[in-house]
Amino acid sequence: MSLQIPQPTAVLEAAKRIAEVANHTPVHTSRTLNQQTGHKIFLKCENFQRVGAFKFRGAYNAVSQLSAAQKAAGVVTHSSGNHAQGLALAAKLLGVKATIVMPDDAPAIKKAATAGYGATIISCPAAEREAICAQQVREHGYTLIHPYDNPNIIAGAGTAALELLQEVGPLDLLFTPVGGAGLLSGTALAAAAIQPHCRVIGVEPAIANDAQQSWQRGEIVRLTAVSNTIADGLRTCFVGEHNLPILRQYVSNILTVTEEEIAATLRFLWTRLKLVVEPSAAVALVPAFMGKIDPPGQRIGIILSGGNVDVAQIAPLFED
Repeated sequence: MSLQIPQPTAVLEAAKRIAEVANHTPVHTSRTLNQQTGHKIFLKCENFQRVGAFKFRGAYNAVSQLSAAQKAAGVVTHSSGNHAQGLALAAKLLGVKATIVMPDDAPAIKKAATAGYGATIISCPAAEREAICAQQVREHGYTLIHPYDNPNIIAGAGTAALELLQEVGPLDLLFTPVGGAGLLSGTALAAAAIQPHCRVIGVEPAIANDAQQSWQRGEIVRLTAVSNTIADGLRTCFVGEHNLPILRQYVSNILTVTEEEIAATLRFLWTRLKLVVEPSAAVALVPAFMGKIDPPGQRIGIILSGGNVDVAQIAPLFED
């Protein structure tokens, strides 16, 4: 059966569907950041979204479209944290039971929040989470709401970029972090819908560059092991089947950044801009912050994907 790849209009439809429940997050600007980078930077602050990340957008868009029978049976997913929280809250709001398979090393703050929204958590080694998810589907009849390889998740994720583009007007470049590519896919569709001349660029850790390799080769490249990047939300091993065709058609480039660059950019966001975001969010700003984007003077959008950070784990990055 052929895949149903979402079209740009799907983001516009998702925006209407979630309008009454998702936060319209603020866009932050900084004279200091503009002066340092030589560009006009617009930061879409999804750390102020419900559950602290953009993931709520796609989760609500997906669960709200399930049939009555599917809602009655319940939903399941696997996630290191932000999608887990997003799905847990979306399910709670819609009266649906949610079961979340989370890797043992998922940040404690994300596990606690997911449980707080009423979801049942199953912990397991990261390498086993997909298999356990499939088992839950077989045994209980749950509907799998994949973290990124799902057309409705992709369309919902794109609403963050849609809001940004509608608010600030024409952009030359739009950067998002990329793990499994749900956010990047949705962002690319949003730009294609209303600003097709805006170049959409994904950014991922160099030690977890499955998306870059897949985009370059035109086929899904699977990493052999989960990376230990500090950007824990981007610790994926491969992009989704629904995502790659969108990346190939609408994304201009996928860049990689080092762990040191992520840490330096995160520190700037926290200490100078007073924006408490997680390392995965900081990844999108690295190329501009590190002076890698030419020519100067461009209007650049950055999706700061979330702010669910374990302060105790991050603290060592701020030591001189």
